[in-house]
Amino acid sequence: MVSENVLGKPKKYQGFSIDVLEALATYLGFKYEIYVAPDHKYGSPQDDGSWNGLIGELVFKRADIGISALTITPDRENVVDFTTRYMDYSVGVLLRKAEKTVDMFACLAPFDLSLWACIAGTVLLVGLLVYLLNWLNPPRLQMGSMTSTTLYNSMWFVYGSFVQQG
Repeated sequence: MVSENVLGKPKKYQGFSIDVLEALATYLGFKYEIYVAPDHKYGSPQDDGSWNGLIGELVFKRADIGISALTITPDRENVVDFTTRYMDYSVGVLLRKAEKTVDMFACLAPFDLSLWACIAGTVLLVGLLVYLLNWLNPPRLQMGSMTSTTLYNSMWFVYGSFVQQG
């Protein structure tokens, strides 16, 4: 990026790429002059096969090297050589390190406590309704069959239906 131009001083560039360029110049012993591509673009292929921007400056040999936050694409790799990436702008997520404790209620973690309370209340309420409906209107059974419609059996039937277990 360009630092503020104060009182007619020349433009000064700063940033990580400039720091890398200065370190290379010191280590390899070369001098450099920074200029920006005339169209202020990174470079893309044109309809006639030529390139614009920074890649165009390198292809037409108006620049020896180019330093920029430039995406390496297969099209660009076909016309210029790239170094390996020295900075990666991928999205990252930071998380607190997990504690190594074992919680015996971890199976309840997928839902909030209020949702578990609603599920339990629903099982109780529907179980009570099944019991009352069976008590008010018992099913007609064949002679000799024995069934017991207790509140416990009604609750167990609703719970088994909810978790799809027998």
